[in-house]
Amino acid sequence: MSQVFVDAPCAPPVLLVCFSHLRWDLVVQRPHHLMRRAAKTWQVVYFEEFVRHDGHDILHTRREANGVTIATPHLSHGTHDADAAVRKLLDQLVAATPHQALITWYYTPMAMAFSSHLRSDACVYDCMDELSAFRFAPDALGFLEDRLFAMCDLTFTGGRSLYEAKRHRHPSVFCLPSSIDVAHFGKARMPMHDPEDQRHLAKPRVGFFGVIDERMDLDLVRSTAAAMPESQFVMLGPVVKISPDELPRGPNLHWLGPKSYEALPAYLANWQAGWMPFALNESTRFISPTKTPEFLAAGLRLASTAIADVVTPYGHGGLVAIADVSTMPEVLHQSLTLPAPGLRRRVDDMLSGMSWDKTWAAMQDAIEGHLVPGAKMQATAQARTPRRSVVAEHV
Repeated sequence: MSQVFVDAPCAPPVLLVCFSHLRWDLVVQRPHHLMRRAAKTWQVVYFEEFVRHDGHDILHTRREANGVTIATPHLSHGTHDADAAVRKLLDQLVAATPHQALITWYYTPMAMAFSSHLRSDACVYDCMDELSAFRFAPDALGFLEDRLFAMCDLTFTGGRSLYEAKRHRHPSVFCLPSSIDVAHFGKARMPMHDPEDQRHLAKPRVGFFGVIDERMDLDLVRSTAAAMPESQFVMLGPVVKISPDELPRGPNLHWLGPKSYEALPAYLANWQAGWMPFALNESTRFISPTKTPEFLAAGLRLASTAIADVVTPYGHGGLVAIADVSTMPEVLHQSLTLPAPGLRRRVDDMLSGMSWDKTWAAMQDAIEGHLVPGAKMQATAQARTPRRSVVAEHV
């Protein structure tokens, strides 16, 4: 037995269904910024991976205040063909939601297993990570990505390294790196109330925020904290795909768990430097950390390992200090003690050309070129994000 509950108010003519491997409630990342902006014009459903439960197959939906509907398939423990069950729930959702044009948007090729039959007016692959390099990547991922490239109309990449890796696999590829909400993180440049769980920590403080998984160099974290006993290292974020028992421990290492997006500026406002201790391995080869401009917008000096999309443009531009295992303590010490004349001005010059509004505007323009004329005309008549300079690079 299958059931579906749809929260479908008077809908715009366009329905965008976004298939993602990321739980909406985990941390705020690229999909959140883009889907919230899409929802200002179109009806947006963020379709998560299924979970198991004791009841019947059912699609749980909830509508966020920002207009995005979160849809999570709940499958019975007795359901053996998960793809068929999810496909049925997806079809019910699409049929129950009034629309004149359908956009399918993929963050994971794995969703092709239950959604490739949909006849969309525009199909988008927003490639934000090389998922095949991540721990526990499914064997079918490469095959399904090939199918997705063959089916999609547009490919967006979340950074320069991914663009170079994917540009030859599709005729319409746009390089659209993750951007920044300057106003939100800029709050950290002003005095803010120190959150309770870090208020007791001495200063100086060096902080990190984000998902803590196999991409973090735990040996680097351990050795740097041991080499800088006078500094407190504050680590924020959910622990995913690794055991909490693997996290290094020490008197100046503080794993404070996940924090809401709204709470982050208060933490950053009470740090003296930021760092990104990423491992240099296959899982980080193509990453373009969204937190890079977020640290900078908060007014923090930032040190990072040599992630390609951080080295260029931030490292070469003198905005982020690049370090390795042997140099990280000294680089952080300099960030905490030495002045950096002109750094704030150079940071602000770079950030002035970046915004999620600009990124979404470029995406929306590209997508509307693939919509049927009637839906495109009506969508354009809706309230639109103001157009500024396009930041896409297209091949």
